Amino acid sequence: MLKEYDVVVVGAGHAGCEAANAAAKLGSSVLLVTMNMNTIAQMSCNPAMGGVAKGQIVREIDALGGGSGIVSDLSAIQFRMLNKSKGPAMWSPRTQNDRMRFAEEWRLMLERNSGVDFWQDMVNGLIVENGKAVGVKTSIGMEIRSRSVILTNGTFLNGLIHLGEKQFGGGRASERSSTGITEELAELGFETGRMKTGTPPRVDGRSLNYSKMEEQFGDEKPSKFSFSDTKPLSTQKSCHITYTNPETHEMLKEGFDRSPMFNGAIQGAGPRYCPSIEDKINRFADRDRHQIFVEPEGWNTIEIYVNGFSTSLPEEVQLKAMKLIPGFANVKMFRPGYAIEYDYFPPTQLKHTLETKRVENLYFAGQINGTTGYEEAGCQGLMAGINASRKIKEKEAFILARDEAYIGVLIDDLITKGTDEPYRMFTSRAEYRILLRQDNADLRLTPLGHAIGLAGDDALRKVDIKSNGTESLKKSLRKEAVVPEIANPILKRYDSSPINQKVKLSSLITRPGLTMSDVLEMNPESSKLADELTVAHGGIVDQAEIQLKYEGYISREQDVATKLGRLEGVNIPENTDYSKLPSLSSEAKEKLKAIQPATIGQASRISGLSPSDISVLLIYLGR
Repeated sequence: MLKEYDVVVVGAGHAGCEAANAAAKLGSSVLLVTMNMNTIAQMSCNPAMGGVAKGQIVREIDALGGGSGIVSDLSAIQFRMLNKSKGPAMWSPRTQNDRMRFAEEWRLMLERNSGVDFWQDMVNGLIVENGKAVGVKTSIGMEIRSRSVILTNGTFLNGLIHLGEKQFGGGRASERSSTGITEELAELGFETGRMKTGTPPRVDGRSLNYSKMEEQFGDEKPSKFSFSDTKPLSTQKSCHITYTNPETHEMLKEGFDRSPMFNGAIQGAGPRYCPSIEDKINRFADRDRHQIFVEPEGWNTIEIYVNGFSTSLPEEVQLKAMKLIPGFANVKMFRPGYAIEYDYFPPTQLKHTLETKRVENLYFAGQINGTTGYEEAGCQGLMAGINASRKIKEKEAFILARDEAYIGVLIDDLITKGTDEPYRMFTSRAEYRILLRQDNADLRLTPLGHAIGLAGDDALRKVDIKSNGTESLKKSLRKEAVVPEIANPILKRYDSSPINQKVKLSSLITRPGLTMSDVLEMNPESSKLADELTVAHGGIVDQAEIQLKYEGYISREQDVATKLGRLEGVNIPENTDYSKLPSLSSEAKEKLKAIQPATIGQASRISGLSPSDISVLLIYLGR
């Protein structure tokens, strides 16, 4: 019989790993239950971390003291900073990863965490007493008692795999699905739904002709995810790009009558922003080609992930169609793509802590909440692990606001607006994206992570060095001036208007095209200071440049966030009876009753509530 734990985490995907690691680092005793110890932190889909908005989330996880950034760096085979041609609010780090090393590094990190125990089994039920989760039941008849439970079941809850006209139960290829939990939660009154996702074929890299494709290199000077002492890549592995063509599309169409996407076999909603290849051809019939990213699965494997070719068509149709793609004429397929349907629970049933409203001490994180993506899952696991541990210790909830982190945006979106299709993070979802940049995640969040005991002293020390150094360099650039004779030759390089009198260096950095290195070239004092500060922390010069160049935008966005933040400070009492507020619209009463917003700010973001409804609430609260 296993001992009683503070936290039982069900599922060892990205959400489960972050949840178990965080809760144990905060001093809780944790049991991580997985159906297969050999698939901990499996990259079920593409072998990559980060990307647009997702890269910001990985940096935020790392800044708080989570593990995804470190594991991504240790297993990276390529690094790219996306959107560098745009402003820094859009810059997004992304790594291509070695799939096997990624899983290995996560398992090693968890095994080094003395607060984490492991158990291989299927959880098929919960133990709920007096409205509280107090443990789990497993398929071999064990009952494991705990003070809280975090469900991170991914795509395994009643998972059903579709491949052409074939259907078989499974949570992932060659892995069985998880049964029992959905039915038990439904009996407890939870609303459930079905979603769908898919994955492309994996192929033999030796059978591809890369000369027919475009090579995609990593950054010339690669950075990394973690703010810790992980090392940037010294060598990188290339990806490649190729394209489908009309012949490919015609071959794929031959299988449409046997596609579960079109014959009604799939009922769940799929990810709009990551459609299958058959869905692309159907929805974008005017396009005669679609991009295919040819991604290696690791340093020492021949397996290739065919990104952009997600499909559930019959395997023979998949193979025939791929052979018509440039570079794929002799392709050998390791395993076909497939679609998978699984149960999820609409996330409006959760609090901001990711604890369920219906059952106390029960938390949901990851795809069970209707999200898609490793990064979205990982940050939910982190927050669930933090809050489960803190509640056990009777500490206040740890909640990130929308102006503090993309993580805060994601969770608020989920619990306030819900989702009926797989939710994916984009920069456009964040109204404060100039504040929530990937470069300042440590400045924003490491002090918060340190205050709760998750981020270490060394991480906070680095933040202090970066913060103080940035202010010192900005102060120098505001103090030091440059004369026209020195500045104008450099300004001429960029066709920038010459100056006719001495000006402060800080006034020039806002000019289009000019970089910090150009401005430092104009003044030896500031240049010397920048060199000294770079030795102390490599991020200081870039941080000072961004803060000075976008100072006006940052200030305006901060002012807006502060003003709107006042609404977040107006709390709404729990169990408010909205039916007794006759001035509210019927839709508002229904939505407010269902979501039970914690603050006026959250209420204002519920779709269907009008400004007049918010005014009624403010009057009711005496404001």
